[in-house]
Amino acid sequence: VRTEPLRGAPPLLVPGDLYSVVVLLRGYAEPEEVGDAVRADGSVTLVLPQAWGQASGHRESPAAAGGAETALEEAARGPILVDTGGPWAREALLGALAGQGVGPGDVTLVVGTHGHSDHIGNLGLFPGAALLVSHDFCLPRGRYLPHGLNEKRPLRLGPGLEVWATPGHGGQRDVSVVVTGTALGTVVVAGDVFERDGDEDSWQALSEDPVAQERSRKRVLGTADVVVPGHGAPFRVVRETSQPETKSCGNSSQEPEGGEEEPALHR
Repeated sequence: VRTEPLRGAPPLLVPGDLYSVVVLLRGYAEPEEVGDAVRADGSVTLVLPQAWGQASGHRESPAAAGGAETALEEAARGPILVDTGGPWAREALLGALAGQGVGPGDVTLVVGTHGHSDHIGNLGLFPGAALLVSHDFCLPRGRYLPHGLNEKRPLRLGPGLEVWATPGHGGQRDVSVVVTGTALGTVVVAGDVFERDGDEDSWQALSEDPVAQERSRKRVLGTADVVVPGHGAPFRVVRETSQPETKSCGNSSQEPEGGEEEPALHR
């Protein structure tokens, strides 16, 4: 496979049959000129069920009577926020949500891909939402429910919408959100499993478990058509068939023949 940046500036909308994916804020990581400090914030992504826009605004909190799986599916019937950025991005987040016609009280589920402050720094804006932060799932008012998420058993949020265990960057409890059936195919919101497109020489230095993260990266690249990384622009995953007449010389710049035109994205 090879990767290439996805054109367009946030908010970047990828429409889908059942769920649309909107990259609200693009994450970044910029070294400062003096010392070893880095100025950074995580990407923020909104997953919108198509049915939500047709329903009324007020949402009831998901019930726990049927266990975690039922509560997750109920919570996923409304807007789902994947990561919230750091607390310094509060106003930018609220403005980006408002641009999509979504208020903090409309969000029914927040998924935190891992527990770093630049990814879950605004959880307090969503007291009425269910929270899945890493592997911890709780309903409003702090009612925690057990579940069986692991690398072989994803959590189903709805048809074509899952949470995967993708360990490595933050240890053993990182997660990613997988959305199938969009105009660009399968979109994986991967947190810091991928820092950015082209991070092959740098991600290991930030990983708590490089062996597990390498496994997670291969799994994501084997499934995704688009990856939303933690600190950079979304990128496409392009699978190329081998060309028997071409000798292997380490040059991956050749474009495949007959490539499909990229579907139009809305901003």
